[in-house]
Amino acid sequence: SRMGKKGGGPHVMWTEFVSADGLASRGRDVLLRDLAFSEVERPIVAQLFTSNPENMKFAAKLVAKLGYDGIDINMGCPDKSIEKQGAGAAMIKNPELAQKVIQAAQQGALEYAQENGTKPIPVSVKTRVGYNKVELERWIPQILSLNVAALTIHARTRKEMSLVPANWEY
Repeated sequence: SRMGKKGGGPHVMWTEFVSADGLASRGRDVLLRDLAFSEVERPIVAQLFTSNPENMKFAAKLVAKLGYDGIDINMGCPDKSIEKQGAGAAMIKNPELAQKVIQAAQQGALEYAQENGTKPIPVSVKTRVGYNKVELERWIPQILSLNVAALTIHARTRKEMSLVPANWEY
C-alpha cells in the first residue's frame, strides 16, 4: 500500500519476491540478504513464491522466525522462469496445488507460533483475474475458501501482462 500514514510513509512494506525453494536450500544465505529489514520498515510482509508446499512451509517458519509481520504468496508473476517452476501465474492453472501451497504457508506460520508462544503471522495472496482468460468464478473462490488474510488482485490476466489497462470492474 502506498497510501501514506502519519509521517508520509506507506502503511505496509513488502519485500521483493523471494523463492521459497531457495530459502529451503543450502543456498539460503544469499536470499537471506534479500530479506534483511529494519524496524522503520514495519509492518513488513515477506513476499514468497514456489510450487512446492514443503518448501513453502519451511520458508513460512523461517520468515516468522526472522520477525516478519506477514507472508504474501505471489501467484500472479508472469515471468517465464518463475512459471517454468510451476509458480507465479502458473498457479492459476493448478488451483489444487495453489491451495496446498497456501495451506503449507498457513501451517508453517501456525507451527512457528505454537512452538514460540506467539500469534501466527497472517498469510495473504497476490494473483491475477485469470491465465489466458478471465477466470474469477473458478479461481478466486478457491483462494478465498482458505481464509487468507488478504487477497490482492492484479486486474489483468497473465496473457495481458501489463500491456492493457487494468479492468477495475473486476
